[in-house]
Amino acid sequence: MKKIKLLLVDDEENFVNTLSERLKMRDVPSKVVYSGEEALEAVKSEVPDVVVLDLRMPGIDGMEVLRKVRQTNPDVRIVILTGHGNEVIEEEAKKLGAFHYHKKPVE
Repeated sequence: MKKIKLLLVDDEENFVNTLSERLKMRDVPSKVVYSGEEALEAVKSEVPDVVVLDLRMPGIDGMEVLRKVRQTNPDVRIVILTGHGNEVIEEEAKKLGAFHYHKKPVE
């Protein structure tokens, strides 16, 4: 069975590192980056299968990352995981091609 290439993007370093460790314990390795800029660079260097993406980050925010990744790599599944969303933002993210949308905390 092929391992998925997973990219985690969140400026909350403790949160995203903990998430990465929990996934690793379940045999799901991931690459972690802490900004939108780093996310776009990571996608350029090795296209992931799935991106778990926060929305509110300094610099390039998650919505812009979502737009750019969907334009250049439409097959990448993007899951929004944010603590700052609402129904309007969720609808916009889905229109832009988000695969799923979740608010933190999530089980």
